[in-house]
Amino acid sequence: MTQPTDNRREALLAAALNAAARGWHVFPLRPGTKRPALHGEATCTGTGPCTAGHQKWEQRATTDPECIRATWSRAPFNVGIATGPSGLLVVDLDKPKSTDDKGSSDAPDGAATFKALCERTGHAVPDTYRTRTASSGQHLYFTVQSGVRLANTAGTIAPLVDTRAWGGYVVAAGSTTPAGPYEAVGGPVAASLPAWLLNILKPAPKPARTPSVPVTAQSRRYADTALDNETRNVAGSQLGERERKLFVAARALGRFIAWGDLPRDRVEQALQEAGEAAGLPSSQCRATLRSALNWSIAHNQRRRDAA
Repeated sequence: MTQPTDNRREALLAAALNAAARGWHVFPLRPGTKRPALHGEATCTGTGPCTAGHQKWEQRATTDPECIRATWSRAPFNVGIATGPSGLLVVDLDKPKSTDDKGSSDAPDGAATFKALCERTGHAVPDTYRTRTASSGQHLYFTVQSGVRLANTAGTIAPLVDTRAWGGYVVAAGSTTPAGPYEAVGGPVAASLPAWLLNILKPAPKPARTPSVPVTAQSRRYADTALDNETRNVAGSQLGERERKLFVAARALGRFIAWGDLPRDRVEQALQEAGEAAGLPSSQCRATLRSALNWSIAHNQRRRDAA
């Protein structure tokens, strides 16, 4: 029994060292599970790495080979990758939950909905390092530019498509759970996060500062008229042009949000309802609106008298 255990521990150590060699910060997961093996705050003794205060798994994740060897010498830990410290954004393409006793479902999986999202935005599915998860889903790894801090999302960009960044982690290739192994199946290198996906994921801009000159009743009426017109255009759009018209409308109305003429929640609600009335899925509307409005607001936050 000792030999298989030792072999398994050596294989997991190699997986941890391989991830660390890529610059990815790793930490131990309980053998055969996806749960962190490190102690929690309630049982923290305030010693060792926690001398100055409790250190969570994200803070204790490391690329130090000696620390990794010492940790994995104790048990066949699965390998967790702390995505934030590693400069990663991992797209988690999940499988739908089964709807019958045979474990099948007619719903599209995360890979299909992500592919559809890529096609709608005019891009191919990015070629990057990826793993097949124990549930037969996929993890797509992307590097994030230094200084960009992204949070985790759950179903925000498409159904069954989650992301892991700061505050999140993924199970590394080489790990195994009762449901199956995690295996590297894609390209050898993690690609840079595509700009179009970053625009969807990055936090919404801070509310625009109050304009330095008074907003006149006339300018507000103009903004209201523009909102009504764009909403009608989107609601009346035909198959094949709905996504484009929603995107164009959001880009056009974003400047009124930046200038303080319209509140963002009003614009989002009106265009969301118009997009759904035209037949677009609600998740697709949200993703398109967030991307287009973020871009427009960022490019129009300037003094009204300079516009």
